Amino acid sequence: MSKRKENIKYFFSVEGDTEKWYLEWLCEQIRACSGAEYTASVDVMITKNPVRRVKRLNNLRKIDLWHLSDYESDDHQHSTEFQNKMDNMRVAEKQGKSVKYNFGYSNLAFDLWIVLHKRALNNSLSDRSKYLRYINEIFDEDFSGMSEYKEKENFKRCLKKLSLEDVKNAIHNAETIMERNQQNYRPQEYKRFTYFRENPSLEIHIIIRKMLKDCKVL
Repeated sequence: MSKRKENIKYFFSVEGDTEKWYLEWLCEQIRACSGAEYTASVDVMITKNPVRRVKRLNNLRKIDLWHLSDYESDDHQHSTEFQNKMDNMRVAEKQGKSVKYNFGYSNLAFDLWIVLHKRALNNSLSDRSKYLRYINEIFDEDFSGMSEYKEKENFKRCLKKLSLEDVKNAIHNAETIMERNQQNYRPQEYKRFTYFRENPSLEIHIIIRKMLKDCKVL
C-alpha cells in the first residue's frame, strides 16, 4: 500500500472564473503526477477586494496570500485601479490576521499566462482581445471572441490540452520575459510592490513555480 502524500494548501484571491479553474486544474495535474512527493490544493476566493478576502479567512497561523489580477492598460483609470488593489493588499495585511499578501499580476491579462504554456510571446499587444488569435492557434479552436473562450466548458476543454510540461514551459517563457524587462525597462515601485507598466510582463509564474517546486515536480 502506497503512502498517502502530504498536502500543501495555497491561498488565493482572484478576479475571475478562469483563474480559479486554472488553479484547480493545476492541483489535479500535481495530484496525478507519480513523481510528485506532495499534493497541492487551493483555497480560492473570487473577489477584487483583498480586504474582503482576509476577513473571510479562519486561519490563525501565518499564511501567504496571492492576489491574481490584470494590468489592463496604461490609461489613467486602469493604472489607478491597479494601484488601488495594491493599497487594499496592504490594508488587508493590517486586519489583525497573520497574512502576507503577494501580487501575481499579468500585463495585459491572465490570458498571457495561458498562451505562454504553448509559445513564447514577446511582443506588446494593444488590448487584451488580441490574445484570442494566439489562443485559437495553440488550442486549435475557433472562438469568435474572448467571452466564448472563457465559457466554462470551452476553457476547461483548452486546459485538457495542457500538461505539467506545458506549465514548466510557461514558467520558462515568463522568466525570459521578465529578464528582458529588467534589462530594458525600469520597474515601477508602489507600496513595496514592483511591477512593469510595459507589456508583456507578469509575476503569476512566481507562485506557480513555487507550487511545482514545493511538491517536488520541478
